[in-house]
Amino acid sequence: MKTVDTLIFDLGNVLIDWSPHHLYDKVFDDKEKKEYFLRNICPMEWHAQQDAGRPVQEATDEKVRENPDWAHPIRAFYARWKEMFQGPIEGSVDVLRELKESGRDRIYALTNWSAELFAQSIDDYPFLNWFDGRVVSGEEGINKPEAALYKILLDRYGIDPARALFIDDKEKNVEAGRALGIDGIVFTSPQQLRNELAIRKILP
Repeated sequence: MKTVDTLIFDLGNVLIDWSPHHLYDKVFDDKEKKEYFLRNICPMEWHAQQDAGRPVQEATDEKVRENPDWAHPIRAFYARWKEMFQGPIEGSVDVLRELKESGRDRIYALTNWSAELFAQSIDDYPFLNWFDGRVVSGEEGINKPEAALYKILLDRYGIDPARALFIDDKEKNVEAGRALGIDGIVFTSPQQLRNELAIRKILP
């Protein structure tokens, strides 16, 4: 097995705590109504279209036309976007900091994130500037787990997949990387990540 010289991090729910529930727990008093809304009105499949580059205003306006009775919570989805965040996942950020302070380079980000919304968020999380490069789905017009997005990262930064390790909270995204020859960790907690990196002798 080749030595790992490249680390690739997902961002949401690996380094940053993000969930629409953080916002909609405040919007809805009725839990069942909230669950219905997030399952049927503004599900993750809809949000993924914006992660792939669709303008958020266009998506919002169309969704309101289709569901006028839900106009207020639909408009809140992107108008109150930052309320979906609960801040950094500190233990994961500590791992990233240790990797950088150890002198390791070739650390990249590969994220499903609307380009417009990423631009709004980057200043809130200084560690997003610690990477040696990043690929944001909304800037490329394609999402994980599509192989083409991974290939953009590999080609842009000259990454040998056999020397890379990808960390993502979704198994399907890690499996897509493995199909291209990239070893992967399905993230569940900062301590689990630290243990996995120690096994691979990337952290002590």
